[in-house]
Amino acid sequence: MSRPIEDYGLIGDMQTAALVSVGGSIDWLCFPRFDSAACFAALLGDENNGHWTIAPVSGADATRRRYRGDTLILEHEWDTPEGSVRLIDFMPPRDEVPDVVRIVEGISGRVEMRSTLRIRFDYGHIIPWVTRHDGVLGAIAGPDALWIRSPVPTKGVDFSTVAEFSVSEGDRLAFSATWNPSHWPPPRTPDPFRALRDTEKYWQKWVAGNLCDPSSPYHEAVVRSLIVLKALTYRPTGGIVAAATTSLPEQLGGDRNWDYRYCWLRDATMTLHAMLDAGYEEEAKAWREWLVRAVAGDPKDMQIMYGIDGRRRLTEEELPWLAGYEGSRPVRIGNAASGQFQLDVYGEVMDALELARTAGLAPDEQTWSFQRVVMDFLEGHWRDPDNGIWEIRGDRQHFTHSKVMAWVAVDRAIRGVERWGLSGPVTKWKALRDEIRDDVLTHGYNPELGYFTQAYGSRELDAALLLIPAYGFLPATDERIIRTIEAIQRELVEDGFVRRYKTGGDTPSIDGLSGEEGTFLACTFWLADALCLAGRREEARDIYERLLDLRNDLGLLSEEWDVRRKRQVGNVPQAYSHIGIVNTANNLTGETGPAHNRAGEYVLSLRRRVRGLPQALSRLGLTLRRS
Repeated sequence: MSRPIEDYGLIGDMQTAALVSVGGSIDWLCFPRFDSAACFAALLGDENNGHWTIAPVSGADATRRRYRGDTLILEHEWDTPEGSVRLIDFMPPRDEVPDVVRIVEGISGRVEMRSTLRIRFDYGHIIPWVTRHDGVLGAIAGPDALWIRSPVPTKGVDFSTVAEFSVSEGDRLAFSATWNPSHWPPPRTPDPFRALRDTEKYWQKWVAGNLCDPSSPYHEAVVRSLIVLKALTYRPTGGIVAAATTSLPEQLGGDRNWDYRYCWLRDATMTLHAMLDAGYEEEAKAWREWLVRAVAGDPKDMQIMYGIDGRRRLTEEELPWLAGYEGSRPVRIGNAASGQFQLDVYGEVMDALELARTAGLAPDEQTWSFQRVVMDFLEGHWRDPDNGIWEIRGDRQHFTHSKVMAWVAVDRAIRGVERWGLSGPVTKWKALRDEIRDDVLTHGYNPELGYFTQAYGSRELDAALLLIPAYGFLPATDERIIRTIEAIQRELVEDGFVRRYKTGGDTPSIDGLSGEEGTFLACTFWLADALCLAGRREEARDIYERLLDLRNDLGLLSEEWDVRRKRQVGNVPQAYSHIGIVNTANNLTGETGPAHNRAGEYVLSLRRRVRGLPQALSRLGLTLRRS
């Protein structure tokens, strides 16, 4: 039986990430990038598929664990009859090659410890050839080499590397693993204690740059979520992955298992909103540059997701040698949804680029040229059916949410002309905006039922309809929106959490898949947002605080919640879920949040200007003194 998803913590270097269990085992790690093959894949199989465990010989789970302040340095502590010991895990923001550093510290007494290392390249499939070079253990197979440095003697046992040692009070023993291409010579030996200091300083400096209100009751949750979102950013290009894992199931034992280690335009743009609202403009600038590079070409070829470097071919395949998380098969890598047509992403991208300008990023000619080309495409294709926000693998539909987002795209293009003086046929665009709006109100709203429906002609509901007021298509106080919210509460809410839409069990539903899935955490945040915008703030607060209670002890959330088993399910940590923590907190505390209206955007812009005031005064030889 696999460990619960809640048992795992995250470490990373903004190019890849590892999951570390409460038992001190790294059970998931892809080198050298998020989307590379895993060398530790026990998460999706068993210990024979690769892991690295450092823990007391008793094998007990840690007594407690935490992140070191506002960093991504993970600490586990064990209290044993013989004494107490601490394990510190982190990945330094890299220079050239990636490192994992594991430091064992004796707190009291004398504790017997064991390190068990099983390296299995290619997602737990390949046992490497292991040799020693000047005291460094080298594991090599195909293109991969992993170099292990141990302060204590090791021995080979059953195709694994084992070390047994004692730790006394005051001892500090540092282990490390460094990846490089197998045709390179062994890499330099990292200074683990200096790397620890530098990593701590890096995260402290980054967190200090946020604009979050420290008096907010949700400050801790928001800051931790921002750190997670930063950790999911691929630093060399600015791309943002949806999650650090693949194939963690939406239903335990089911086959709804997908690879999320890619850059969805939708997820990335929502991450951008959260980052911008917190004041992280450099991340926004890097993402905008990544976007323009990734989508370069004919807009009809624009994909809904890309590789972290902008790669387009994300061929989906199955890995039969992995048993899957709690038997949830198949395990998949790649994602066939990359070839789908999803109309809504055009609106999300256009909205994000508009918000970036509002936040202080200067209008960029290349970006605006891209937006003009998108508008040309939308004029001829907004009426086309699509696969929708949920990437259905059934027949394409005229999804109401997709049409609303087409309206958003046109509306943000108009703002580009009217607010920023950019060139464009604004009169024609206004007519198009009105045409799309009339189409949605005519076909997306069912007057008999009294609410908006999932698709034109459908009687079903969709949690994505909760976003209609967030993007300004209609106010949350509009009677049609209120009735839609209430219908979703009646039909899609289970135990207080929201399902995306109705799934069909053994009968394929609109998504073309059989089986069920958990309640979708992002959608539950959207419900809280919609209620907050409708003036039902206390109801929204109750939902939000219930969602916070689902986080594990480290503040991490996966994609979904299994209301029957009371467990997290889906890939982890999920950007969508942590975006919700940030944006809904902002709504509840009076910040701008996801309500992309003119007043909110003005406040956002004003906050940026105030933040830059001390620097501006300094350039004039003046200082700003608080009274």
